[in-house]
Amino acid sequence: MSNDLYDDPRKLSAMIARAASLAGEHKVSSALVGMAAEEGDPAFPDYIAYLQSALRVEDGIFRMTRERAVVHLADVDLDQAVLVLERLSAEFADQFPAQDPPQFYMRIYEANPGKDEELKVRDVLTEIFKPPTLH
Repeated sequence: MSNDLYDDPRKLSAMIARAASLAGEHKVSSALVGMAAEEGDPAFPDYIAYLQSALRVEDGIFRMTRERAVVHLADVDLDQAVLVLERLSAEFADQFPAQDPPQFYMRIYEANPGKDEELKVRDVLTEIFKPPTLH
């Protein structure tokens, strides 16, 4: 597998800085979505490629590994991000019916206007990729 399937880490820093800028300077919420699939999931890379083609110009994807990605959805809150991702997942399933839909873990960090702290890559990644808690 070639390295061009993964993005330069500077892209992630720029994506998180953009979310912080939208929240701080423009008073616009953004969602940073961590997605992780089981190792070797054959559908996940195809799903991420589909998302890259389906997202708006102001949105972005950072591909960490074959099974992990961070999606930036600009100008949406948490609820809107969930709706967007559900719609895109359904569209993916409709366009590729022969392929099993990807099964993955997803957690959303909402960058809101009015937060005093600076967004840091480490903090965002820790939040969106923290292990699920048992209830």
